[in-house]
Amino acid sequence: MKNYLEINRQSWNAKVEPHMKSKFYDVESFIKGRNSIPENDRKLLGDISGKSVLHLQCHFGQDSVSLSRMGAEVTGADISDLAIEAAENLAKTCGTDTHFVCSDLYHLPSKLSGSFDIVYTSYGVIGWLPDLEKWAAVISHFLKPGGKLVFAEFHPFVWMYDDLFDHIEYSYFNEKPIVETVQGTYANPDAEIIQEYVMWNHPTSDVLNAVVRNGLEILSFDEFCYSPFPCFKDVEEVDKGKFLLSKFGNKMPVTFALCAVKKEA
Repeated sequence: MKNYLEINRQSWNAKVEPHMKSKFYDVESFIKGRNSIPENDRKLLGDISGKSVLHLQCHFGQDSVSLSRMGAEVTGADISDLAIEAAENLAKTCGTDTHFVCSDLYHLPSKLSGSFDIVYTSYGVIGWLPDLEKWAAVISHFLKPGGKLVFAEFHPFVWMYDDLFDHIEYSYFNEKPIVETVQGTYANPDAEIIQEYVMWNHPTSDVLNAVVRNGLEILSFDEFCYSPFPCFKDVEEVDKGKFLLSKFGNKMPVTFALCAVKKEA
């Protein structure tokens, strides 16, 4: 779909205002100091004081600002111009020196120079991208030799199901674009917006192969039966920041986390 970038840019532009007002993102508590990055991700990131971090697909910048608060020199990138504007305002309000760039992921190397100690990207990101080889190539481009990728995402098994998890509706494999129109958002199902979007499912093998083929060595790959966010219908919080799908309990993979390092030249 040649126009998927513009369709998705408009979709994410429409989400910015309702997301910033939502309880899901809770901007008020964030401004007061809450760290928005899930605990598992923070463990993989480790001590990032003084490190340069590129945060891909950063939305309106909460995680980017959180990384800055953790002591890193942070650049966030996103396709949505309204999200980047909101991110810049959020960083100013929070008093962090977080830099932001408006660009789709594939064209980011033409809009941003330099290399980074860490590339971080998480949760609901690769589904917007048709080609994971290009995705991994961009990550490799921006990582310094010895630099680290920290990547957390919803498990592709989840995206096979309908919204209510009653039946399998989509292929596990990347067969074709998924084009749909939805009302509301995961952060606010009652939001008065109706937006078309274009997405792709990516099997785990595509993720791992893309990373390996672009000069990265996988250090760890872990799967989890929970989401760190209540972004699905009918979830049960079994521990702080751990939401199980009520219909499946701990029997189904819901998220995964990957850590990889760019091989030395």
